[in-house]
Amino acid sequence: MNILFFLIPKNKVAYIYDDFTLRQTLEKMEHHKYSAIPVLSRDGKYKGTITEGDILWALKNNHSLNLKNSESTSVSSIPRKLEIRPVNAQADMRDLIEKAMNQNFVPVIDDWGSFIGIITRKDIIEFCYSHSDLSDAGGLSKAN
Repeated sequence: MNILFFLIPKNKVAYIYDDFTLRQTLEKMEHHKYSAIPVLSRDGKYKGTITEGDILWALKNNHSLNLKNSESTSVSSIPRKLEIRPVNAQADMRDLIEKAMNQNFVPVIDDWGSFIGIITRKDIIEFCYSHSDLSDAGGLSKAN
């Protein structure tokens, strides 16, 4: 199956650039209500994903929990606890599911490493559920 069927394209995904400040990143995440956000270079290459936890620890360890002090800190200088790995647009469903087991979304890149969008774990689960015996049997029953 072509995984691009599930793709939320780049123009519909909030992301930040690796030269954004910590404060700019927080504001963008807050505005979009994201707990994690893709980080791109200015030429569109996927550089990773930063999470609320990464930002919290950076504020605590480097800025005494003072947001004003974070205005000059580049998001690229913040250590990340998790490495959110992308899949190539040519990946198969197995690769996609393996990544989604540990990530809320899977970034998708093209053959040149450029970010083209994301696939959410929710969309993958919905697809798997709709193609499983569970959906034919009326769903999951609650165990007592």
